Amino acid sequence: MTVTTNTTTSLSTKLKALPSAPGVYFHKNSKGEIIYIGKAAVLKNRVRQYFQNTKKDPKTEALVKEIADTDWIVVDTEMDALFLESEMIKRYKPKWNILLRDDKTVSYVRIDLKSPIPYVSITRQPLDDRATYVGPFYAKSTLAYALRVLRKVFPYYDKPYDGKKTLNTDLGLTPGIEVMKSTPAEYKRNLRKLIRYLEGGREKLLKELEKQMKEAAESGQYELAAEARNQLFGLKELKRKIIFSDKEFMNISSDQSLHDLQKLLNLKTPPRRIEGYDVSHQSGTNAVASMVVFTNGVSDRAEYRKFKIKKQQNNDTANLREVLERRLKHPEWPLPDLIILDGSKGQISAVRDLLTPHHIPVIGRDKSGDHSKSAEVKIVYPIKDGYKTVALPSSSHIAKLVARIDEESHRFAITYHHLLKRKTLLK
Repeated sequence: MTVTTNTTTSLSTKLKALPSAPGVYFHKNSKGEIIYIGKAAVLKNRVRQYFQNTKKDPKTEALVKEIADTDWIVVDTEMDALFLESEMIKRYKPKWNILLRDDKTVSYVRIDLKSPIPYVSITRQPLDDRATYVGPFYAKSTLAYALRVLRKVFPYYDKPYDGKKTLNTDLGLTPGIEVMKSTPAEYKRNLRKLIRYLEGGREKLLKELEKQMKEAAESGQYELAAEARNQLFGLKELKRKIIFSDKEFMNISSDQSLHDLQKLLNLKTPPRRIEGYDVSHQSGTNAVASMVVFTNGVSDRAEYRKFKIKKQQNNDTANLREVLERRLKHPEWPLPDLIILDGSKGQISAVRDLLTPHHIPVIGRDKSGDHSKSAEVKIVYPIKDGYKTVALPSSSHIAKLVARIDEESHRFAITYHHLLKRKTLLK
């Protein structure tokens, strides 16, 4: 490999250590800021291409001139890289991903479960049409491949249903409603499994399928038991090919933000499971709350939960306390290593006594004041004699992670609020 003259000795040494494995790479500038995130089937080949003396388009040339350092995370498969890249871009929002990215590369999986016989498609623009959208993802071709592989386990229609038998029917790639092989209800049940798998619920889904298989066999429902068995074996086989963003997704040692949080909050270990909470309502009506979960720094959508507030009121701290009380009554949900609240001292005070017996640390994101994208991220957390407020530069690892979790909890809460609001208007 011939590298360009702008690579430093330390960067050149680093490039020689690149592994021949799939992963996600992080280009940084001289200030240590992440300016571009990409994925690769083979890290060594992809990352070194940036520094070869070959002709590049003007934008890429400008990017390369800014690169002073490169880091990477190794994953098991190219599919892992697809989903990790998506998560990291949403967290860090690197300027060169925005400058270089064509909107056509951002894709969502769309499934309308309210349709009599839904179909699965990839779209660039999610609509407010009550369909389920999973994403965004930043590589349509890789996403399409993932869906083709998963179709062997969860057969689906890839275009509007017209009742006609096709080659895909014979190949077992459709549920076979057109030949009476399945029913719309059974098809939708399997689509829900597909959605959960795409959102990261693989391990929990495997356990449920195993339980379903045993219970169906014991009750004499042999066709249902066979279906669960085939899906279970199929997913275990796919485990070697596709890994989505759940607890196995990312090596905790690779995420600097978790170590920085451990040091800042004086935790014994990096916070492996972080839960974020937010409340949404309109003057006390249709009050709801969200619980989002990040495992090893990555969103774990299969663990998300939503709450409809029982006592509808215009009181965020009381609503938040109700939600935490209800959450802690679920021993089947693992306790978090850290909780992040949308709020400040008032919100923390409202739930602090609930969390102390469980030794769960809590911080709040105080968004009062400057709301610009470049604003500092202020966090508040309890100390022995009261509370401490720390203003983090927006470029810091902790700030990026806290902002990402806070934004995700807000998005999840307001989506549920709007759903209840629509239902109320339709009554």
